[in-house]
Amino acid sequence: MRTIRKGKEPASLTKHQSTPNADFDNYLYKDTLRTYLVAEQRGLCCYCLSRIDSDRDHMKVEHWHCQANYPNERLVYSNLLGACLGNEGKRRSDQHCDTFKGDIDLSRNPANPGYRIEDSIRFLGDGTIRSDDTVLNDELDRVLNLNCALLKSNRKAVLDGLIDTLPKRGELPVATWERLLRDWNGESTTGNMREFCQVVVYWLRKRLRRT
Repeated sequence: MRTIRKGKEPASLTKHQSTPNADFDNYLYKDTLRTYLVAEQRGLCCYCLSRIDSDRDHMKVEHWHCQANYPNERLVYSNLLGACLGNEGKRRSDQHCDTFKGDIDLSRNPANPGYRIEDSIRFLGDGTIRSDDTVLNDELDRVLNLNCALLKSNRKAVLDGLIDTLPKRGELPVATWERLLRDWNGESTTGNMREFCQVVVYWLRKRLRRT
């Protein structure tokens, strides 16, 4: 996960909120909403950071606080996130993100910048995601299943791919490490970010601290 900086909500959602008997099911402009969510999340799932696209076949609208338990937040934009399909329809152990989460609460909303979610997360060399915060660490596994075999393998592949491009001998200049970090952290472009970018960002920050 990484912090999502929410922008202005779609005008259609604002208008719908003032409509009598408005709820999420009768909101007619979900295509517009998906476009907004994907753009502000820069093409990445709010939880696992895999690629999402703004159509119903490649993403779902996630309610961080579920609709069943928090009906007053069904149309609150800060509660709406873009999530991957999370292996929907596959066996339970292979599911992840919103598909695995269901109606279970999470302690941290990645769209709340006060949480600074990336500061609470670390990655191991095998692609495992962990947190020193015991509550969050439990949720990464028990609620989101972010250490399922597929996600661990994908994160490891992305990190190994970067490491394979680096020189085997000698030391890179600090400026080169900083440029790599800017690129992977999305500071060099306003478009979509790389899938699973945070595992590389974490590794590069550790590498820079040792330099």
